[in-house]
Amino acid sequence: MKGENIVEKPRIVYLGTPEISANALKGLIESNLFDIVGVVTKPDQPVGRKMIMTPSPVALVASEYNIPLHKPIKLNKDYEFIEKLKPDLLLTFAYGQIISTKVLALSKYKPLNVHASLLPKYRGAAPIQYAIKDGEKVTGVSLMEMVKEMDAGDVYATVKVDIDNNDNYTSLAQKVSKAGLELLINYLPKYFNNELVGVKQDESKVTFCPSIKKEEEHLDLNLNPNQFVNYVRALSETPGAYLILDNQPFKIFKARVKGYVDNDVALGTIVNADKKGLIIKVNGGEVYLDEVQKAGKKKIDYKSFVNGEKNILGVILK
Repeated sequence: MKGENIVEKPRIVYLGTPEISANALKGLIESNLFDIVGVVTKPDQPVGRKMIMTPSPVALVASEYNIPLHKPIKLNKDYEFIEKLKPDLLLTFAYGQIISTKVLALSKYKPLNVHASLLPKYRGAAPIQYAIKDGEKVTGVSLMEMVKEMDAGDVYATVKVDIDNNDNYTSLAQKVSKAGLELLINYLPKYFNNELVGVKQDESKVTFCPSIKKEEEHLDLNLNPNQFVNYVRALSETPGAYLILDNQPFKIFKARVKGYVDNDVALGTIVNADKKGLIIKVNGGEVYLDEVQKAGKKKIDYKSFVNGEKNILGVILK
């Protein structure tokens, strides 16, 4: 019955992988509202120059709290871990694998996903990056039913997140992670008490945001100044967007619009390189490059870069 507490302390199997998901998992555990009986995450990955096999951020949280952990290569073929736990709910937040209807059916309640956008906008793997890239001022998180089609289930609740002009992927992901935890703490108890009604998504308003491929990290100089700066923000601090300098990737982590100008200077030309700024030409204008990184070097501010480079003025970045 509506309002009646159906489950005393719901048994949840949590599926997630990156930092954004780990922060929410930690908050859920510490809330003590739910019984996190198991965690599923992606297998350990090689990290750094030495390619050391490293557990996911979600795996580290599970280990810290001694929660049973499963790291299947393909969950859809290796789900006995979940079967044995008999969860009331399968809950995902940035897990990173498509989950079959057979696995979803192991959830007593309709399985739920926390998606990092205000659905139906930005279905897919990179909603935070696309929101910044597109110059959005507001995004959010959605609590939605997991169905076979990607991010297409009914939406039970949302929390909005403001995007500041200086937000990049890293800072916005932190905001979204906090909003995701807020969403779960406030609405999961209502979900278990049958107090939430799922709302169908408006298919006419659906947009998609597929994973950003390696080649898409290369900045397009045909973007106008605002688009260029937004693209830099969307890929900072990780993986970092880049142009080519001396046949090597030249990463740009912070950029600002200088202004819109119409001249014949070649795109990518460094038009200023002194203590007043490192400025390049893009389509229809100019932008400041405030934080950069040459291949094999550390990330530095523009002043340090300019001081260490001779004859950089007039060089064309590709």
